[in-house]
Amino acid sequence: MSAIERGRAEKVLYRTAISAFMYYPDKPDIEPGYEVEEDVAWCVAPLERQLPMPDLEMFRGVIRMLITAPLADRRPLIQKLAELSGE
Repeated sequence: MSAIERGRAEKVLYRTAISAFMYYPDKPDIEPGYEVEEDVAWCVAPLERQLPMPDLEMFRGVIRMLITAPLADRRPLIQKLAELSGE
């Protein structure tokens, strides 16, 4: 994987946290037009043009899971972002 700027990693983490906090299972029913993919795209946006497509798809999958599964372990995302930003 390529290296990214620390600020980009922080944006991904912040956006993922906000999206996970705001999500609830009935959200698509209560908020017509809402799709979790919009949140996933917003979260991954700082990584676009920074990482190859396979890596972006991996992040999309992990972030989707973190948004929709409140008990999911967030440590792997945090560790991967730290590695990418040289932390």
